[in-house]
This record gives sequence, C-alpha cells and structure tokens, in this order.
Amino acid sequence: MGIIQEFKQFLDEYKVMGLAIAFIIGAALTTLVQSLVNDIIMPVVSPALSATGDWKASVFQIGPITLKWGSFLGAIINFVIIAFVIFMIAKLILREPKVAKK
Repeated sequence: MGIIQEFKQFLDEYKVMGLAIAFIIGAALTTLVQSLVNDIIMPVVSPALSATGDWKASVFQIGPITLKWGSFLGAIINFVIIAFVIFMIAKLILREPKVAKK
C-alpha cells in the first residue's frame, strides 16, 4: 500500500474534509455573529450601560494596577450573545425539541 493510498484512507477515516469545511463555515459564522453583536445589538445596549456610551473603556485604578472591567464586561456580553445565537442555530439545524448531550 502506497503512501498516497494511506493518506486517502486517513482523510476518509477521520473525515478531514468535512472538518475543514465545518471549520471554514464556523469562522465565517463567527465573523457574522460578531458583526451582529458589535454593529446591531451593542449600539442599542451601550446607552443603557453608560451615559457617555464608551463603557468598554471603563477602568478601575488601584495604584499601579489597572483593571479594565468595561472591556471584560463587553467580552462577557459578546460571549453570551454569541453562545445563544449558536445554540439557536444548532437547535434549528438539529430540529430537536431539546439540545441534549449524547
């Protein structure tokens, strides 16, 4: 058995092409969801969090230590929104009444 044949079997056995396609689509979906969060949802949420609208730049200074709590809060909000959107997409694609651990 030649190396080329072994390589083809490897690709088939581990479904590498399907994984590569899923990775590329996942990266594109991530960009799309980040745009949804940053360009559509956050402009609506930002005024509720800060009167100046620049709440992501908020810091808490303790001597030489700077805690960027606004940036961290923004990352948490982004994560929750992205996770929810991915959950809804998975629920729609899988068409199951409950997304369950298998």
